[in-house]
Amino acid sequence: MSGTPEKPRLNVFRSLKHIYAQAIVDTTGQTLVSVSTLSPELRGALKFSGNVAAAKKVGELIAKKCQEKGISRVVFDRSGYLYHGRVKALAEAARENGLVF
Repeated sequence: MSGTPEKPRLNVFRSLKHIYAQAIVDTTGQTLVSVSTLSPELRGALKFSGNVAAAKKVGELIAKKCQEKGISRVVFDRSGYLYHGRVKALAEAARENGLVF
């Protein structure tokens, strides 16, 4: 799976305390958009950053930032994680806010 300029790869990484999402163009190795629970927009708004609610906020924010850059279609890369829990919440929130997988 790889991202192109027309359809970047939406990569997800999760740790016990945080969740990260970034849109990557693999042909050039460029990260177009990056959001995590450590982002200034979310840092003060979240009580706990390692739960499903935080993942939903990251999904909403990554979708908004992608649309600001003119990105509407992405390839979803769950990085080997099961499509469950926080990964699923992030993906569904991104879809609800305009990203097409």
